[in-house]
Amino acid sequence: MYPAPMACFLFKTEPDVYSFDDFLRDRETIWDGVTNPTAVKHLREMKPGTKWIFYHTGDERTAVRTGAVVSVDASNPKVPIVKVKAGKRLKHPKTLASIKAEPLFAGSPLLVIGRLSVVPLTQGQWNWFLA
Repeated sequence: MYPAPMACFLFKTEPDVYSFDDFLRDRETIWDGVTNPTAVKHLREMKPGTKWIFYHTGDERTAVRTGAVVSVDASNPKVPIVKVKAGKRLKHPKTLASIKAEPLFAGSPLLVIGRLSVVPLTQGQWNWFLA
């Protein structure tokens, strides 16, 4: 039996609230301010090493970088404390238009539930972001 693949997610943020440049400056941060129950559930389920994509919302609407979860404290189920670190810059940032045009994302919560700030990704979707 093979181990299950590590979960992958996309984290959305408004660049005027917490931007890619802020993240680079900080190198690590607590991902907070998430209130949607589904997004909170995703945060609670994360483990150290969980991979994620950093996505700017607003006018930019572009995935720009990877990151990884450093630690998770889910002792308060309504407000999990998820510490994350910066990963690598995407070779080719992916715009919302390119995501919508990619068949891998048909039916994805990223497109179906637009206000969801923490979105699960399949391994195929993760690989597409890295290509």
